[in-house]
Amino acid sequence: MDVAALRGICLGFPGAFEDFPFGPETSVFKVRAAVSGGAGHAAKMFALSAMDQHDFSVSLKCEPALAEQLRAAHPEITGAWHLNKKHWNGVRLDGSLPDSMVRDMVEDSYDLVVASLSRRQQEQLGWARLAGGRS
Repeated sequence: MDVAALRGICLGFPGAFEDFPFGPETSVFKVRAAVSGGAGHAAKMFALSAMDQHDFSVSLKCEPALAEQLRAAHPEITGAWHLNKKHWNGVRLDGSLPDSMVRDMVEDSYDLVVASLSRRQQEQLGWARLAGGRS
């Protein structure tokens, strides 16, 4: 996986956008649903990466039990630096993990964050995976 592929995956989700609250060298991918009246709603982070191909990693939200299993099975996955290690994994993207697995972890992170939004916001995003049990 390279920087462009990760960016493409993250920005491919409804309501996703890239932000730089920590400076231009750190990409933070967030999701936000519109609310009535055209006003914005607070965005929620689902991925964070320095996007440095020489030391490439991404922090992703994860269910706590699954996070522990992934860390035990893959040395490339650890508790995320500077984030709640119970809920966030740091994933080293050095080619050791299959791209499809990384894609699945990014999607799971997005789904966990969107699941915390109101049903109305989920509907605005067109999200039904966990909300309605449909894929």
